[in-house]
Amino acid sequence: MSAYGHNRHARTGRLARKLAVAGTGAAVLALPLIGATTASAATSAAPTATKAATAYPDNLDGWIRESLDIMAQQGIPGTYDGIYRNIIRESSGNPLAINNWDINAVNGTPSKGLLQVIDPTFQAYHVEGTSWDPYDPVANITAACNYAADRYGSMDNVFSAY
Repeated sequence: MSAYGHNRHARTGRLARKLAVAGTGAAVLALPLIGATTASAATSAAPTATKAATAYPDNLDGWIRESLDIMAQQGIPGTYDGIYRNIIRESSGNPLAINNWDINAVNGTPSKGLLQVIDPTFQAYHVEGTSWDPYDPVANITAACNYAADRYGSMDNVFSAY
């Protein structure tokens, strides 16, 4: 190791200690920056870490968050609050909900899933990368939001049956 490299580590150590004295928050923020200047392998490991960090819980919150991530990739507008509000109104959060009594059901295409989507609408607005099962929570949310974006500008603009 060269003398230059040795001095550089001594300077970063002093900087980290000074930041620690100034406040723990500042040191925590600065330490990744200090390490990034000397670690070239850190950039190649970052995408792997991002993929591992994207684990969603198997519940309403996780389904909405996963859908929002897919929607962002596809340019489909919508917010957590708009999606949640419509899910609670349409299915009370039950991904297996089915409407067997309205005009769609009478015509043989009952509304299904969290956002009560009929099969033809689900198929027409299905988003690539999601399941083709209309009862799959993420696929149902994402297709319904895609439909609502096309028809109303966003799921956020839907306040009644759509």
